[in-house]
Amino acid sequence: MKKIKTAPVKTTVASDIEEPTSHRDAFPIVGIGASAGGLAAFEAFFSGMPADTEPGMAFVLVQHLAPDHKSILTDLIRRYTRMQAFEVEDGMPVRINCAYIIPPNFDMAFLNGALQLLKPVAPHGQRMPIDFFFRSLAQDQHERAIGVVLSGTGSDGTLGLRSIKGEGGMVMAQNPESTEYDGMPRSAIATGLVDYELPPTEMPAQLIAYATHAFGKPPRPATPTPRVESALKKIFVHLRAQTGHDFSQYKPSTIQRRIERRMAVHQLVSMDSYAKFVQQTPEEVDALFRDMLIGVTNFFRDPEAFKALEGQVIPKLFAGKGADDAIRVWVPGCSTGEEAYSLAILLAERQEALKQCFDVQVFATDIDSHAVAVARVGIYPASIAADLTPERLARFFTIEPGGGAYRVHKSIRDLLVFAEQNVIKDPPFSKLDLISCRNLLIYLDGELQKKLIPLFHYAMNPGRYLFLGTSETVSEFGGLFATLDRKQKIFQRKEDFLGSRRAGLGRLLQPMMVVDAATPQTVGKQPTASKKLPLRELTEQALLQQVVQAGVLVNAQGDIFYLHGRTGMYLEPAPGESGPNNILKMAREGLRNDLTIALHKAMATGDTVCCQGLRVKTNGEFTAVNLTVRPVAVAPACTEPGRSTALPQPRLYLVILEPTQEPVIQGPVGKPSLEEPTTVDDADARIAGLKQELRAKEEYLQTANEELETSNEELKSSNEEMQSVNEELQSTNEELETSKEELQSVNEELATVNAELQTKVADLSRAINDMSNLLAGTGIATVFVDHQVRLLRFTPAATKIINLIQSDIGRPVGHIVSNLPGYGTLIADIKAVLDTLIPREAEVQTAEGRWYLMRILPYRTMDNVIEGAVLTFVDITTARKLQDVLWSNEERLRVVLQSTTITLSNQDVGLRYTWIHNPNLGLKGEQIIGKTDADLLSVEDAAVLTALKQQVLDSGKGLRQKVLMTVDGKALVYDLTIEPLRDAAGSVVGLTCASLDVTGQQGGEPPAEIHQHEEKPC
Repeated sequence: MKKIKTAPVKTTVASDIEEPTSHRDAFPIVGIGASAGGLAAFEAFFSGMPADTEPGMAFVLVQHLAPDHKSILTDLIRRYTRMQAFEVEDGMPVRINCAYIIPPNFDMAFLNGALQLLKPVAPHGQRMPIDFFFRSLAQDQHERAIGVVLSGTGSDGTLGLRSIKGEGGMVMAQNPESTEYDGMPRSAIATGLVDYELPPTEMPAQLIAYATHAFGKPPRPATPTPRVESALKKIFVHLRAQTGHDFSQYKPSTIQRRIERRMAVHQLVSMDSYAKFVQQTPEEVDALFRDMLIGVTNFFRDPEAFKALEGQVIPKLFAGKGADDAIRVWVPGCSTGEEAYSLAILLAERQEALKQCFDVQVFATDIDSHAVAVARVGIYPASIAADLTPERLARFFTIEPGGGAYRVHKSIRDLLVFAEQNVIKDPPFSKLDLISCRNLLIYLDGELQKKLIPLFHYAMNPGRYLFLGTSETVSEFGGLFATLDRKQKIFQRKEDFLGSRRAGLGRLLQPMMVVDAATPQTVGKQPTASKKLPLRELTEQALLQQVVQAGVLVNAQGDIFYLHGRTGMYLEPAPGESGPNNILKMAREGLRNDLTIALHKAMATGDTVCCQGLRVKTNGEFTAVNLTVRPVAVAPACTEPGRSTALPQPRLYLVILEPTQEPVIQGPVGKPSLEEPTTVDDADARIAGLKQELRAKEEYLQTANEELETSNEELKSSNEEMQSVNEELQSTNEELETSKEELQSVNEELATVNAELQTKVADLSRAINDMSNLLAGTGIATVFVDHQVRLLRFTPAATKIINLIQSDIGRPVGHIVSNLPGYGTLIADIKAVLDTLIPREAEVQTAEGRWYLMRILPYRTMDNVIEGAVLTFVDITTARKLQDVLWSNEERLRVVLQSTTITLSNQDVGLRYTWIHNPNLGLKGEQIIGKTDADLLSVEDAAVLTALKQQVLDSGKGLRQKVLMTVDGKALVYDLTIEPLRDAAGSVVGLTCASLDVTGQQGGEPPAEIHQHEEKPC
């Protein structure tokens, strides 16, 4: 592997790292997962990093590591990157242009821009740390999350990549041809979600290019520009033409985000250019279609919701059912089938608890043919073990050969029927007991949701159940569904008395019911005109026409279910878009307020409410009418065969409008009579009428206030619900921990450890080579022995001293003939060192006459453990010869000095005596060494000598002169010679003095003067 030049790495600890001001501030986080063979892939990846520029992102490395083995991955990564690399500590914030490596025996999550270490909860061998980290990274970073899957066995990382793509992130996988183990990359690629398949060395450049296009531009405006909208429409046209599906009514923000991610993958800068690219590249249409349909799902997603469903709904589906009765469930938008299988498991468990067999049918559909194909096969990665209890995993799944996947048991698979279906335009299933449509509505705009909720209502049996996602609701269709569990989004179907609307829906769907061949579909037949009515019904209809001229059947909200007679004088269609008819909105002037009050009273008290003499304006005239609101009891006849209890029915009310016999008051519209009353009785009547009208207004205001309070409570409840949903979305802690078989996991860890050990071996080999070259270069013979004095290894120079060959390794040193005839205690000395741990030295001579300094030292490991001894032989032949020459010279000098009467001495530059030979003085050498002339002589004599000696030191030239000295009170004449002492560089480092007593040669008289002679050597 080719290395890049790296800058010196500054050692940094966690406390040195400053937390970023805001982790949302803008840089991508790249999660890289690897298992067996990951070390080589990591090295190749970081070797491909640019050496002269910063990547502009952070890297987090997750690898399967043995829990009890210290990882060297951090040290290895530092060799191949100029970035700082850290082994993660708990709570460590992530900084840009840094690499972070997971430590052994930890799971790691990403939260609020920092890395959190968690002790693993899954058993050893069943952990999926890559999936776990990718999942948390996606939840925290959303579109800034990037996942990379490198070499490894198994499927860890596959489900995590789905989470990253579901949040709008980008994923890469190592192309299988460049891996040592291709299990993990192939599993990721098989999902169809991988954006790039590359060798590790090419990944960094592609990452930087993607990040530049995806995040290096200002955020898009909240409202698309006309040009962008035009390009989006063109893209929708290509999608519909090639796939047959229309995405124009999906949520614009979701669609645009997915398209922009595809633009970043292909490094296109404008929506227009991408529209042209889609037109020219049919393969991109399929890739965009898959991206549009990415769904994040897993078994028993939202465990609390499934627990509520298991406790509140599943038992009721079986209540009152016989063995021949069918229990029908529909899962639209099933994706790869995990939630559909989860429902089937709950139904199977309930059957086992009841110890009965039922006709259970689960219909699972999706627009994505690839996802449906995966669901049909029923084989899922081994990582699903994290989402299932061990009991369910053992009962309802069988492990595939190789241990890398689980297959759904046939008993569960037989309960499901998978089909490709577009829920927006294809006909639904019918007579359903449960519809589970989770996290599909959130991708659709409001108009599509308004179509689907009534469609679900129509497809269900009375009183059955609707199961939605945590962020979904039936919104304005509260009249169709009652809330069973607001938090877990479980709703119960209400009866719809809007007969015409439902009949119309039935007529619309009737031609399309052939899709569900498993159960014949029927729609309630309309009575034909030719059918003969019974005499009783004819008589009752005639009486109704005669007695009640106008009547309206409504519910508590005023929705009209049935009209009788001519009601046009009292009701008129409300302006605006046509929708369900509501009597309160259609009531004419003069009727609306009293009708609202009366309906509210009847609903609150359950009694009949009458209002006499109302004046209703019709065509500019006022008509007197009597209003009656009568509660209508609904018979509990809506029970199904085999059902033990009646279904809850909403209450209905009959509004009767009867014209009075009072004459119609003619007059201009909007100009009530202002004439003064002519009599007291008229005035009283007028006052009474005004009081009655005021009382009616007060009652109307009271009703309006109560309705407003009710609306406020509902809004408050909805607001709390939305807040709860937002909190759930922000703090969702779904875990995608998945597991592997323990043997496979251990093998991966061993492969990782083996790769690290191979790296260590390579380092050790280099160190041994360096040491061998060092020892060979120094010429020092070295022999290593163990505790039993057996030969372990030796250097080539040792063969000149001991007759060694390579095959001697392992033999006792005593069995090997040495080349040291004069040294016979080698074995004893080695054992003594091993026993006492005290090193030994000896000078030994070979038969060829060469001398060596032998040292025997204990061999200590890094852990301070004695594992033998080391013998070193340093060639001292030359030194020994010099020592002999020096000894010979010293011996000759000693003889010369003993035979002469000259006093000789050496002094340093401070004129302190360092050596002296004074056969004529009474003082010993030890009394003179270290002293100066001033310490030994009189002041006058010392001054004379010091001046002469200082002159030689300063000039560097020697002198010879006779001097007069007083010794023991006697005047003596000395012939004094002073020469400078020099070092190897020629610098003066001291003096040499020679003095000879010549007093007798002067006839006893001291010299008259001091004469300086030429410089002569001492």
